[in-house]
Amino acid sequence: MNPILIIGAGMAGFTVARELRKLDKERPLVILTSDAGGFYSKPMLSNAFAQKKEAAQLLTQSAEQMAAQLGATILAATRVTGVDTVAKIVTTETDRIAYDQLVLAVGAQPIRLSIDGNGADQVLSVNNIADYAQFRELVAAPKHGASARVTILGAGLIGCEFADDLAGAGHAVTLIDPAALPLAALAAPALSRGLYAALTARGVALKLATTASRIDRSGDALHVTLADGSAFDTDIILSAVGLRPDLSIATAAGLATARGILVDASGQTSAADVYAVGDCAEYTIDAAGSTRILPYIAPLMTAARAIARTLTGTRTAIDIKDSPVIVKTPSYPIALVPPPQQALATGAWNDEQIDGRTICRFYDAGGLLAGFCVAPQDAAIRGSLLAALGSPAPAANPA
Repeated sequence: MNPILIIGAGMAGFTVARELRKLDKERPLVILTSDAGGFYSKPMLSNAFAQKKEAAQLLTQSAEQMAAQLGATILAATRVTGVDTVAKIVTTETDRIAYDQLVLAVGAQPIRLSIDGNGADQVLSVNNIADYAQFRELVAAPKHGASARVTILGAGLIGCEFADDLAGAGHAVTLIDPAALPLAALAAPALSRGLYAALTARGVALKLATTASRIDRSGDALHVTLADGSAFDTDIILSAVGLRPDLSIATAAGLATARGILVDASGQTSAADVYAVGDCAEYTIDAAGSTRILPYIAPLMTAARAIARTLTGTRTAIDIKDSPVIVKTPSYPIALVPPPQQALATGAWNDEQIDGRTICRFYDAGGLLAGFCVAPQDAAIRGSLLAALGSPAPAANPA
């Protein structure tokens, strides 16, 4: 019997492998990865500075330990060069591996901005543990003063997490975003204003409603010029403007793709016995065939469990339910369920303050609760809001 083959040894790939082993201890299992093959939690990368975590401390198990735990063969430092979905063969730089079923868990790659200047090539991104190790080494050796001057491009979820974390570790942080408020694409304006105030109190310099237009080398520093005409020097620039699903293997193999690798209700791609999971996948989310990229932990876990059952002979639909996104900003802890993008133009946010907490509910055009934000977040409150999704807005009290 040819093995089940998983390409990718991140949280998605390893979760499929773990779920598979709960159901089948014997099937041959091979995991291919271009990195060292150890396990770490990727969400930890954006909040490890204040905890003084070195890269090695984030690695919880080596490739050898994971292989033993899973009863799998892990081929580390192995780059896939092609997939033949008809012959069911994966080609690497050194081998050809036949498979019975294939799971693509290849993740996403950082979006690269086009910025002028001879220092634009110095912009970093942190998308894996090796990136984090390099970034941490630079931050730990500031060229000016006792702390590093770190500029972050992008005040979305990851950018805000890094800003809070680095400021909490004592570094001078500047956060740049074209939106007028941080976390503007996900959160209610009232909550974004609360986060703005918290980050400012933390010492983060927010430069919003503008972008970096030039980055030039200036001695041993980098000189950043913004679109609004202002400029400043910094030591390190980190891009956190978002990720794009890695489609390289899928497109070369002729799989159907949109923003991500398109999968059906059970996680199967357009090719038989080929599945996709995690940040690379674009999931079918309803009976009408609507699709969405869901780059969060909860849908990843749900999809991995369903795909594992399908791999072992029980075709299982991925039942993705709403689950709060926890934004790891300790100065202003947030939980949110973003409303559907198509509802934003016709719905409205309803805000209230209760005991120092901001609770924002989004009601769609039909008056139904379609999203929420709460900060500082609380498990009981987010649970009650989650349970209320889909319910109508309470009737207004008569005057």
